[in-house]
Amino acid sequence: MSERMIAHCGLICTDCDAYVATQAENMEALERMAKEASAQLGVEMTVADAMCDGCTATTGRRIPYCHECAIRMCAVRKHVVNCAHCADYPCDTVDGFASSGTAHRATLDGIRASLVADD
Repeated sequence: MSERMIAHCGLICTDCDAYVATQAENMEALERMAKEASAQLGVEMTVADAMCDGCTATTGRRIPYCHECAIRMCAVRKHVVNCAHCADYPCDTVDGFASSGTAHRATLDGIRASLVADD
């Protein structure tokens, strides 16, 4: 796999099981994920629902939640690569999802620190 893809919220898409299985066209893994998600969420998920080409991709497949994700919608609206690039970082929306101490918040904080250091 090439470069890491970091979602707007700091999750690393290229480490995500759904992304990896989609890129490898591993239908067995995608079917298993859809079944597990269906049981956990109490809604019917299909293999297509488990497919993802990454949160920051401008085209391609995304899990259904991406279409309602407040962080993703805000980042797209503001035309930022991820939340660390936003002038308002950190905001209440980020704090609600990527609270201090989480891996994805550490990713965003690290990106933000490198941006500030470059200024």
